[in-house]
Amino acid sequence: MKNAQKFVCAGLAITIVFCVISAVFTFIGLENIRKTSNDTINQLVNILLEKYPDVSEKEVAEILNNKTEYTDNSEFLNKYGIHPEKDWVSYNNQGSYKYVILSVSVCIAFGLAFAVLFLGYLKIQKKQTMDIAKRIERINLGDYSLQIDRNSEDELSLLDNQIYRTAVKFREQAENSNKDKENLQKSLSDISHQLKTPLTSIIVMVDNILDDDDMPLEIRREFLNDIKHNTNTISFLVQSLLKLSKLDAEAVKFRYEQVEVKSIVDECIKNTAVMAEILGVRLETDCNDIILNCDKKWLCEAVTNIIKNCIEHSQNGNIKITADQNKLYTKISIKDNGSGITKEDLPHIFERFYKGKNSSDDSVGIGLSLAKTIIEKQGGYISVSSELNKGSEFVIKFFNN
Repeated sequence: MKNAQKFVCAGLAITIVFCVISAVFTFIGLENIRKTSNDTINQLVNILLEKYPDVSEKEVAEILNNKTEYTDNSEFLNKYGIHPEKDWVSYNNQGSYKYVILSVSVCIAFGLAFAVLFLGYLKIQKKQTMDIAKRIERINLGDYSLQIDRNSEDELSLLDNQIYRTAVKFREQAENSNKDKENLQKSLSDISHQLKTPLTSIIVMVDNILDDDDMPLEIRREFLNDIKHNTNTISFLVQSLLKLSKLDAEAVKFRYEQVEVKSIVDECIKNTAVMAEILGVRLETDCNDIILNCDKKWLCEAVTNIIKNCIEHSQNGNIKITADQNKLYTKISIKDNGSGITKEDLPHIFERFYKGKNSSDDSVGIGLSLAKTIIEKQGGYISVSSELNKGSEFVIKFFNN
């Protein structure tokens, strides 16, 4: 870890400095010992040569070089207050000896201090590691309410911050999971409600057909047509829910390509031509020479659902589909002159299973929600404006990259 490396490097650097200082003191002390010892020996040699001229220089040299045998004269030295077993023979060497002792003492003291500091540092690191382990244990137990108190940049603080981010992410995932469960429960309730009516109607009509052998042919056909209509409604609802589920689960892989908006609109008109003819709705387009990067298949699904919604509310009316492009975005507008949407319904028009006041009995409230999901999954944006009894306009925008 960086902190440990810094601590050790700093300790080594200081140790080297103190070792150099200690070496200097030791060198000074030994140099003083050498000088004082040499001065003492010179004095002894001079006195010896003066008092005893018969002693040759060779004999003196051999004595100084430890090449002659000698007897232990400790008693003689002790007699004159010199104790070689615990003192320096030369009194002047006592100060030099202190230099050596001081340098050794400094080294030992610093070594002990460094050891104490390092052990303290390891104790702090161990405590921080145990704190992190406890935080991880709390996360494993589902407790994501963690607070990070340290703001330093050492490794353990960085690890702590990463653990905090992980805890925040897990908390968000847990919250999203709870929301998903609530949404799923609501969706299942809505789906059950949507399926209940047509299924009940089918069961009742089938029972009537089976129980009444004398039922007139016209009524029988009417019942069968109603069964077919309800079956188509259920089929549409199931298919739409499957598409929404795939989109919600990110299971759809969009295949983007450069597509002419006109080709998308033409296909959507083809998909709704029968419905428009039955309700007497006229469709107009103006989408020439505009290219959009999108998944054509899925965008056709979205636009088709919007056009269907407009046709349902524009009986014997007109729908105009236009496209425009500038440097910022590509816009597709779908405008009708139908019954419009009330102010109360307008904010909820894209919610799943929401049915406004002007919705038809056959509406299940899922087409616009599916369209919005498809458009937003491709990076687009959809909005609606409406005025009651004057019509509505749906605007789709894809911002240019």
